[in-house]
Amino acid sequence: MRICLVASEAVPLAKTGGLADVVGALTFHLTRAGHDARLILPFYSGIEAPAGGLAPVEQVQEVELEMGARVLRFSLLRWAGEDDRQTIYLLDCPELYHRDSIYSADPDEPLRFAFLCRAALESCQRLEWSPQVFHCHDWHAALLPVYLAASGRSWPLLGASRTLLTLHNIAYQGVFEEKWLDSMGLGGGTGFPAEASYASGYVNLLAAGIATADLLSTVSPTYAEEIQTPELGMGLDGILQRRRRELFGILNGVDYDIWDPRVDPLIPFNYTPTDLSGKAKNKSALLSDLGLPLAPDLPLAGVVTRLVEQKGLDLLVDVLPRALEQKKLHLVALGSGEERYVRFLRSLELRFPQAARYRNGYDEELAHRIEAASDLFLMPSHFEPCGLNQMYSLRYGTPPLVRATGGLADSVQPFDAPTGSGTGFVFESFTPEAFSAVFDQALETWSNRATWHRLIANGMAKDFSWKTQVGEYEVLYRFLATTGALSM
Repeated sequence: MRICLVASEAVPLAKTGGLADVVGALTFHLTRAGHDARLILPFYSGIEAPAGGLAPVEQVQEVELEMGARVLRFSLLRWAGEDDRQTIYLLDCPELYHRDSIYSADPDEPLRFAFLCRAALESCQRLEWSPQVFHCHDWHAALLPVYLAASGRSWPLLGASRTLLTLHNIAYQGVFEEKWLDSMGLGGGTGFPAEASYASGYVNLLAAGIATADLLSTVSPTYAEEIQTPELGMGLDGILQRRRRELFGILNGVDYDIWDPRVDPLIPFNYTPTDLSGKAKNKSALLSDLGLPLAPDLPLAGVVTRLVEQKGLDLLVDVLPRALEQKKLHLVALGSGEERYVRFLRSLELRFPQAARYRNGYDEELAHRIEAASDLFLMPSHFEPCGLNQMYSLRYGTPPLVRATGGLADSVQPFDAPTGSGTGFVFESFTPEAFSAVFDQALETWSNRATWHRLIANGMAKDFSWKTQVGEYEVLYRFLATTGALSM
């Protein structure tokens, strides 16, 4: 099939979070499965020319696009991927994308990503390539279905193209002042959906895509249900309920070529489910490198996260100081975000210098080492569309402690010691009491080495590879490209 993916970020070129991991891996595995899958994303100034270099696309050079009263120029560059089999197009428009970061607080932020959508359509037309499906990701690409529906005659080769919009996290919706519609070429009766306009003078770009795309998906089955409720719908529950028959939940996959302790080049010692000696060595090495004492009688808890309220960090504030004071564990945390959580993690390191370490920012190698070294991974999210770290943790023999929400509920099964079934520790109610109870259960279980090794084996046996998950997307693509019945 011919599939055009459009997104704001994707590994290995541009990344701020899990969205990049998913888009990059999905593109790669669709190509590996034999599809003509091509990805279009902005050419940010922070992107360094990758191995193999970037080649100008002859048909798409110095193209002018009218965006309201403004004319912007762009060119297209192509990268064939690390194995020379992928096709990733970089949209070069310095005026919009040469900024200090991928996302900005600049006034023209809506224009930057509206332009991505328009330019993606224009590029396909000039390439004389007609995708059967445009797979759009989050609010940054949500206007593509709107443009295609409102101005399809501008791109005659794309008349039969259909659209799938994937909602990775609806907390981020692209809400901007209505005045930007004119600059995006969507003002005054051009097909911008009424459901995405607010009486207060604002428009919601994600809502516009939800109202217009042919099909919708999100990143776990449980999250697909949760976002149709007032509690987690973030104001979009009404429109999502109306489109519930076109909304599907597909759990994200994990790229085991990158995240697997058997082959991971970023950890000092590789290991397997049948030989965990390397895991113990990774723990000792990480503790030593961070200046923490080696303590084989204490579990090491790991945290790798964005420091935002969504991630349930307030529960850690209530529980971790007591556990560290009672010398029940060691803690290593990595992440950046809201200052209140940065201060909290720094305070733990200051109060418990022999037990806690915090590193601000993001470090890919350290993230891998924390997964490999830790005994327990903490992920008590208030909500979590999918999450990837809990699936990484299972593969690394690091049982996750999670809240039963979104993709966490779909990927981690509560451990039951009497039967030996389950893969991690799960709590339901978002309260300090519920978190504390399951946290104590995890520490007690760790003290029984035979039971803990059974738990590790259960987790490492799980398969969340893209090999499985790509097939679910293929079902949606085929349905969009044909008139056949949808069979899920």
